Amino acid sequence: MRAPIEPLIRAVGHTFADKGLLERALTHRSASGINNERFEFLGDSILGFVIADELYRLFESADEGQLSRLRAGLVKRETLADIARELKLGPSLNLGAGELRSGGQTRDSILSDTLEAIFASIYLDAGYQAIRKVICQLFQSRLDAISLDTQQKDPKTRLQEYLQSKQYELPIYDVIATTGSQHEMTFEVSCQQKQIKRQVVATGTSRRKAEQAAAEVMLKEIGHE
Repeated sequence: MRAPIEPLIRAVGHTFADKGLLERALTHRSASGINNERFEFLGDSILGFVIADELYRLFESADEGQLSRLRAGLVKRETLADIARELKLGPSLNLGAGELRSGGQTRDSILSDTLEAIFASIYLDAGYQAIRKVICQLFQSRLDAISLDTQQKDPKTRLQEYLQSKQYELPIYDVIATTGSQHEMTFEVSCQQKQIKRQVVATGTSRRKAEQAAAEVMLKEIGHE
């Protein structure tokens, strides 16, 4: 049974003049032809601008590449899905029967897309300053935690660039095993590279996360963290 939306409204921190906008933001295409896909498009752009503006103000000495990497880390799917879980968004989703059975309410892609749609609904309900305030509040702890000293590329990119600098072949990632139910799976992935003759294994809640974790382990193994 779908949860009421009032707790979500309190968690987001915006009182809607038109709750119908939020209802649409929570409606997945599997549930209705009138759904959140257009809201998602708009919300993605709004989020990108607000975060870019905040980073531009916070890091006056950062160049374009540094700012782009910082923004990418903040607005990526995994980060948005984590925030959606913090808001307990999943139970309020309006999903079709098939998505409900397959655990759509816990899937990163649906959670992140819906959060973007919610951002659009707040903008449409109350304008830019209202959505800027909400986004900054939701991302505050993450904005506080980043710095140019710790900012760096993701492990897979760093490993690839290191190997290319040595003129080595790129690493090979293979899924060794998957465990758990369909909507709560754990992936075990290996990472191996021929020239350095190493193979490591790591796990994650998605194939991408497991590959990133394996790349991180490989970087530590070769002393290039």
